Amino acid sequence: MSDVYIIGSACTPFGKHPDLSFQDLARQAYLEVLADSGLPSHDSALIEQAWFGNCGMGQWGQGGIRGQVAFTPLVEEGLFPERVPMINVEGGCATASFAFHGAWKDILSGQAQVSLAIGVEKLVSPDDPARTAAIFATGIDQLEPQRWMDYYRRAGEESGKPFETGPGRTLYMDTYAMQAAWHMKRWGTTQRQIAAGAAKNHHHGSLNPKAQYRFSMTVDEVMADRPVSFPLTRSMCSPMGDGAAAALLCSAEALAHFPAAARARAVRIRTSQLSGGKYRSLDEPGLSRIAADKAYARSGLTPADVDVVELHDATSFCEIYQLEMLRLCPDGEGGRFIESGATALGGALPVNTSGGLVSKGHPVGATGLSMVHETCLQLRGEAGERQVRDARIGLIENGGGVMGFDEAACAVTLLEKSS
Repeated sequence: MSDVYIIGSACTPFGKHPDLSFQDLARQAYLEVLADSGLPSHDSALIEQAWFGNCGMGQWGQGGIRGQVAFTPLVEEGLFPERVPMINVEGGCATASFAFHGAWKDILSGQAQVSLAIGVEKLVSPDDPARTAAIFATGIDQLEPQRWMDYYRRAGEESGKPFETGPGRTLYMDTYAMQAAWHMKRWGTTQRQIAAGAAKNHHHGSLNPKAQYRFSMTVDEVMADRPVSFPLTRSMCSPMGDGAAAALLCSAEALAHFPAAARARAVRIRTSQLSGGKYRSLDEPGLSRIAADKAYARSGLTPADVDVVELHDATSFCEIYQLEMLRLCPDGEGGRFIESGATALGGALPVNTSGGLVSKGHPVGATGLSMVHETCLQLRGEAGERQVRDARIGLIENGGGVMGFDEAACAVTLLEKSS
């Protein structure tokens, strides 16, 4: 199998940016990834393929050819090469990871030597708040809603937390709360352990200049925050925001065309593996276990090889659960593992050094590539105050959409420091 490298990565500041358009955000991420790769904009003709990830543009009236529309100004200004094919990708919150996976396979297949992956999202819409709800509604089955309603009703009976929705939150927070309740009932996980993960990530986010929330919180402050859906408080849940992120991938052959400084910072992609969701039983492992096992097998790596992790904590309970699914701690031990300090900076396995979704933010179509960017910073030794010492192998887990207690799609990626 051919080696594939990330030669450049980028991420805009995440937050509420109602004054920025999709084109503005795409421009920021694209120009930043060119600069990070050492590729002058007039040399962008090296790019042979592009993958554009987005979930919400349809709610602004742009249902198709989203990437082409977002990049039209860049093409007209000569900043993005003409006639380059751009594939539009949607996979719920895993959208950007799907774009990354496509670019990776471009290089593996030999169809391209340089391929761009970019994810762009706007969730903040002051002039039409209904847009935001409509975007999130696309992440669950709208054709047969009775299927998931029946599933959640049964799950509520089994977990001891009846399924119910409420104002000021999305349906997904209710489903995560039910999963947390089941885990607490099955394994003895506590609300305080969930809060410990949230407090840890708020601290990490306070060190990240591109995070949406840049303040620290104590465990007690997280516990005392506004209830969302027990056991979750507001500080345990990812916020609404806008942003974009990108990665430029290349083959070993193309690597020689980039400046020496950029080549020295290139990050090797060991593998990118996907899995699909289903309406599983509550005690059955989730789809991220499947993707992780494939990633370990295809890369020849093991959980013990991983030095740093970025995982999908749409709520802080998710971090507990995904650590178990990724085999980074035993099943049922995620809460205690986090509470021990093992996943904090300076711990045995730092997790979500970016601040995670609960602090860095979660503009859904950009999230997966923001995880790639953070992991690249760590492997290059460029993460500043949140740098993990001697990090060589990074793992990324990104899920999207829901099918019962599963996500609809999941990507697990393993990256390696190449020098």
